[in-house]
Amino acid sequence: MLRSKKGFTLIELMIVVAIIGILAAIAIPNFLRFQAKSKQSEAKTNLKAIYTAETSYFGENNSYNTFQIINWSPVGTSRYRYTLSNAVNANDLGNLTGVTTFDGWGSGATPAWTTNAFSAGAQGNVDNDTALDVWSITDGNVLTNGFNDV
Repeated sequence: MLRSKKGFTLIELMIVVAIIGILAAIAIPNFLRFQAKSKQSEAKTNLKAIYTAETSYFGENNSYNTFQIINWSPVGTSRYRYTLSNAVNANDLGNLTGVTTFDGWGSGATPAWTTNAFSAGAQGNVDNDTALDVWSITDGNVLTNGFNDV
């Protein structure tokens, strides 16, 4: 009595591996882009928290102030470097004057907050290349993406 041989041939297995490879080549870049977009939510959430803290402080003291005075710091390990300026526009984070920073390791100089305006910014690397993702929010609750690194 002859028994039939069961199993897969080597060619069938190689075709399945090739199909899996093609699917992975399509899916991995989309997954990385989705992952980078989810990392951007950290900056947006923290900038909204800065806006809320600054607005609350302004309601009590009639002026805006630094991260240390308004008692704000990012939770956990931050991917972004946060800056706060008494300038009106913080889209160009490299040329700010009167800036205080919070980068998770310490803080910069504390400027004198004499104006009734602030601009907070966030910059960070969300996809491991040389470009930085840049976000800012103003005292008017205008959230802008200065440079989208996704």
